[in-house]
Amino acid sequence: MKQIKKVLVAVALVVGMTSAVQAQDSKVAHINTQELVEAMPSYKAALGDLEKLQRSYDSQINEMGTELQKTMERYGREVETQTDEENLRRQKEVQETNQNIVEYRQNALKDLQTKEQDLLAPLLEQARVAIQKVARTKGFQFVLDSTPGAGGVIMADGYDLMNDVKADLGI
Repeated sequence: MKQIKKVLVAVALVVGMTSAVQAQDSKVAHINTQELVEAMPSYKAALGDLEKLQRSYDSQINEMGTELQKTMERYGREVETQTDEENLRRQKEVQETNQNIVEYRQNALKDLQTKEQDLLAPLLEQARVAIQKVARTKGFQFVLDSTPGAGGVIMADGYDLMNDVKADLGI
């Protein structure tokens, strides 16, 4: 039991010292990728396309809402002159129309999100490739994303302990 503890302590010290030495050798940089992407001219064009599509959807939803409002006002004026069956049918029609508007709005939102992803994916890839190229040219091994709330490793060319740890565990 004492032998195992000594071996574990020795392994921990070796790994810790190796990591400390490697950390001193590695060069780390950071970049705010969101700010970079937003500075790209193609981002502004993509944003313009999204805004145009959103205005189109908003216009259509407003038209549908206006038509529904007019129908409800007309039905309200005619309620006394209609049969109970007709009034129930009209009430159901109004509810269905309202539900259709809600569904249209939800589908429009999903479409906008999909379009945004489709437009931004190539920009993000272009930014990632440029970051890696510059980082490698400058000799950086790690690049951290300093975008508030994002934080992640963009590039890691430093020593990866994965294979050594797997070998140690017999994996």
